[in-house]
Amino acid sequence: MTKSKTIVSNTPRPPYYSVILTVAPGEDLSGYHEMTEEIIQAASEQEGFLGIESAEDELGIIVSYWDSLASIEAWSRNAFHQFAKSKGKSIWYQKFRTRICKVEHEY
Repeated sequence: MTKSKTIVSNTPRPPYYSVILTVAPGEDLSGYHEMTEEIIQAASEQEGFLGIESAEDELGIIVSYWDSLASIEAWSRNAFHQFAKSKGKSIWYQKFRTRICKVEHEY
């Protein structure tokens, strides 16, 4: 699904928040990789963004890290992000789930 490099984000000391997107890819992924790179770039410019990690096999898992729930909410209202989500729902994903978690500890 994604062509991103394998990188473990260097997050600050907790607490902070993560948004976990789990997707089952559809048949047609045309334009997906390009959109992924663009959306990661746009997110990295959003206030409160801390980093992103992804993994894929039969499922795609993308975890983004944020300094606050307010930052996550602001990102969810971003017009480009809304456009990308709508393409994911209508074209690229058979099924998906988004979860938001508070990171209280890490080691």
